[in-house]
Amino acid sequence: MAGKARRTTHRSSAGKKLYAVRDAKGRFKDIQTYERAHRADLARKSKAERKSK
Repeated sequence: MAGKARRTTHRSSAGKKLYAVRDAKGRFKDIQTYERAHRADLARKSKAERKSK
């Protein structure tokens, strides 16, 4: 299983914060707004949280 993807932050032309995920060669693999990425991170449960159930 691959480790957590590294995300770098940027700003859109509208001023919104963006997360950019790069592949191993350094090219952009995925770009999404910080707001959407953060909400997805909060909705996802960690391995420890799933195990404690």
